[in-house]
Amino acid sequence: METNPAHARVALLSVSDKTGIVELAQALSQHGWKLLSTGGTARALRESGLAVTEVSEHTGFPEIMGGRVKTLHPAIHGGILARRGTDEAVMAEQGMAAIDLVVVNLYPFSQTVARPDCSMDEAIEQIDIGGPAMVRAAAKNHAAVTIVCDPADYPALIAELPELPSTDQRRALAVKAFAHTAAYDGQVSQYLAAAASDDPLPGVINIHLDRVESLRYGENPHQAAGLYRQRNQPIAGLAGARLVQGKALSYNNLLDADAALTGVRLLGEQAGCVIIKHSNPCGAATGTDLGEAWEKALACDPTSAFGGIVAFNRELDEDLATRLTSRFLEVVVAPAVSEAARAALAAKPNLRVLVPAESSKASLSVRAIEGGWLVQQADDMASLESNFQVVTRRQPDVQEMADLRFAWAMVKLVRSNAIVYARQGATLGIGAGQMSRVDSARIAALKAEDAGLSLQGAAMASDAFFPFADGIETAAERGIRAVIQPGGSMRDKEVIAACNDHDMAMVVTGRRHFRH
Repeated sequence: METNPAHARVALLSVSDKTGIVELAQALSQHGWKLLSTGGTARALRESGLAVTEVSEHTGFPEIMGGRVKTLHPAIHGGILARRGTDEAVMAEQGMAAIDLVVVNLYPFSQTVARPDCSMDEAIEQIDIGGPAMVRAAAKNHAAVTIVCDPADYPALIAELPELPSTDQRRALAVKAFAHTAAYDGQVSQYLAAAASDDPLPGVINIHLDRVESLRYGENPHQAAGLYRQRNQPIAGLAGARLVQGKALSYNNLLDADAALTGVRLLGEQAGCVIIKHSNPCGAATGTDLGEAWEKALACDPTSAFGGIVAFNRELDEDLATRLTSRFLEVVVAPAVSEAARAALAAKPNLRVLVPAESSKASLSVRAIEGGWLVQQADDMASLESNFQVVTRRQPDVQEMADLRFAWAMVKLVRSNAIVYARQGATLGIGAGQMSRVDSARIAALKAEDAGLSLQGAAMASDAFFPFADGIETAAERGIRAVIQPGGSMRDKEVIAACNDHDMAMVVTGRRHFRH
């Protein structure tokens, strides 16, 4: 085994993600560090003109089993785990050199298993063994050893040279390292559990979250809150949004903005707008452009839109931005904001303007309850129109069918019991969160009346079946001409008969959209 002069610091570099590793190694070398490395990392460093000692040369033991065994050696782990001021005699007796810095990130397991064509054998080969062992050893001995597993931390390390990170910095890096290996093991266990079962819900769920932002407060000012993002997952949606302008976000801001973003993405390719207040839509519409969509959505409930959150599905232009500044809004969400629009929005400096990251479809919904967690498949809104069934004598005409599709997309956003009235690509009245469905139908009608909007000829959507015909009677009194609902009530015949009595068309979808 190779030993080093007492003054020579030793860095062990072995990374799958080679981002920035050459620059880090060059800085270490310039300050007299000895570089130990393995395989592809050693090759990359040599190609950059750096002197590198292979781990096999350092240990006197060759890599074997196709590289499966290379760093699992006492010379490596003794060098990492040695307690300074305690184990020097043992190290001298065994001819070991202390390792002062460990830079390791792990095999790309999550990226590999994300490939649709990934086989089990390929997945197994991406389960790192030596890497996590070194990371954990260095993190355990952070009193003497610096562990770095994220390329984002290289610049700070370089900036400190020739000094070493402080005790607090080493401890923080150790915390990050343990989180890194915990998340990695979680991915492996979850993948293997899912691969062994056809159950749509995994037997094991490992969620590892990193705080990316401290929020102003939670649902109420006395509650602390933060925004967290899942480790080793693509940056997506509002968790990866860019704040173009405005004051810091609160917990409620992000909840409502997420509802608005979800809703506007349901509107398809046509220019669309959704306005959210307290997690429920108070207006949604499509139009020939965003300006028309905004005006139609606002008309549904301009009173509730005060202090609301609004989302658009196209780039925000100067004209619409100027119009938005004439109202009090908390948050505006759009996929892009033109420079001219930014200048116009600057007139309201407290207005938060968010540009979300690319969408990432969630497969599971997770919610905490006392003593446990509830997990369900995400409601992906995949109601196939081929499953729709007209159950009344009268068929909906082309315009009514378009209104039914729109209302059905929007009712998914509304807290149950949910009723949406809509016509020509715009909501007219929304009833949310009532204990009886007929009350939601009445409230939605009252909202339309308060906004001066007629329901004559409009469509109605219900997120779940009508338990009685009273909801249909309420709608018929206001001039509703077409209804869409899941069906499945013991009194479906009575509900259908009420539609026929009022010459209303009804479409049954066979799928419910409760949102509690």
